[in-house]
Amino acid sequence: MDREERRFQVRGRAAQSNHAGRFERHARHQADDGWEREEELPVLRTETSLERPRRMITYNRSPDLPFDRSINPYRGCEHGCVYCFARPTHAYLGLSPGLDFETRLVARPEAPEVLRRELGARGYRVAPIAIGTNTDPYQPIEKTHGIMRACLEVLSEVGHPVAIVTKGSLIERDLDILSDMARRGLVRVGISVTTLDAGLSRLMEPRAPAPARRLRTIRRLSEAGVPVRIMASPLIPALTDPELEAILEAGKEQGARHASWIMLRLPQEVSPLVQEWLAVHFPDRAARIMARLKEMHGGKEYDSAWHRRMRGEGPYAEIIARRFELASKRLGLDRPAPPMRCDLFRKPGPDARQLTLI
Repeated sequence: MDREERRFQVRGRAAQSNHAGRFERHARHQADDGWEREEELPVLRTETSLERPRRMITYNRSPDLPFDRSINPYRGCEHGCVYCFARPTHAYLGLSPGLDFETRLVARPEAPEVLRRELGARGYRVAPIAIGTNTDPYQPIEKTHGIMRACLEVLSEVGHPVAIVTKGSLIERDLDILSDMARRGLVRVGISVTTLDAGLSRLMEPRAPAPARRLRTIRRLSEAGVPVRIMASPLIPALTDPELEAILEAGKEQGARHASWIMLRLPQEVSPLVQEWLAVHFPDRAARIMARLKEMHGGKEYDSAWHRRMRGEGPYAEIIARRFELASKRLGLDRPAPPMRCDLFRKPGPDARQLTLI
């Protein structure tokens, strides 16, 4: 059932609703009965539950992605980015991709042990593992649980390459591990900067670090020798795409070595959530933004076809791609990143922490 009957103060949240996921058989809607409410509404708080994962490594065969495997220490993300393409995954848990996605989180504290076991399997073949491709591994609850750091310790110990994507400044906590892995050619980091406007950032990604803070994180990582990619992702047509060149320039100034971009994607429940958000915060531009997206996806709000879903097609998409190409070339951000090393990988032995229990 939808939990919209629970009324809360939702300050600091991006989603405007908590509609039931696409697998639920029933939905419940509120109706104003005309009676005034004088009592103070409770604040919507973040809840975290724990999960014991059977597997950590997820494999994919998408030709759009530069990796074939990933891990996710958490489900849901407190950063609460309204545009997050991972929101529909909460429907698999019987939860809403709306407010539930950013307030009802799942931590996987046994992830490091499960990861170690999978890396040690007889048939495992090494290739870079991506982290942060679904939900952010450095979201606020990582400060309490430390699951991402423990996973990094396993990967560093066995010499396994890893590519990390994040908005979280908490990654600076792990510079000791990351700088050592960088010296061995085992790590890359992508920092997502969607806008340089702090006010706009607060509206669409309310619990993520401010843009200026993310740029300082790029500087810290770069100074520690960690190769960093500035990611202008996602670009929202007629809202953030005018900032494309400025975002790349800001990343370059802070030490980014490479750059990438992705157009806004609206799969499944993300589309109504973004449209609700636009109606509240940018009603004057909502129709124009949606028209541009449909223009790039053959008249649809989203096209999931490979080779089209990340960038779109048509004149508008081609203009954005050309602007990115010219800016990244001018800034020296167009050079391909060298491959990470896979030859240092050694299968892990028994976990010392487990041996102490015997």
